Amino acid sequence: MTSQTDTDLIRAGIDDLYDAFLAGDRRRFDSHLHADVTTWESHLPGPLRTRAELDAYRDQRDAAGARPTLAVLAATDLRVDVWDDTAVARYVLVAVPPDGPTQHSRVTDVLRRAGSGWVIMHHHSELVGT
Repeated sequence: MTSQTDTDLIRAGIDDLYDAFLAGDRRRFDSHLHADVTTWESHLPGPLRTRAELDAYRDQRDAAGARPTLAVLAATDLRVDVWDDTAVARYVLVAVPPDGPTQHSRVTDVLRRAGSGWVIMHHHSELVGT
């Protein structure tokens, strides 16, 4: 049975994840990710299998001055299902750059309840259009 409290916590966590990205707060962003998170996104160089691999990618991207600047980054049409200590969140991620077309991505996050709350174990995002 899904606990409304868990669903609300997961929704709030996903919202905070993207708020942290917009604020450039990597520490807060990473607090929502498990150390062994796998990250599969259309624009990434293959699957990143740990947060350490994600960190290496972000460090290289940021050093090259290629960190995305967005006016809006928000999860819409969010659906969450919870089974004990496991959850799945599915949503459309809307990214609005200040000077370009809006992008929409289909996202699936698999989460696990940890001592610190719900953390993302697997993140899959596919760009579906502008």
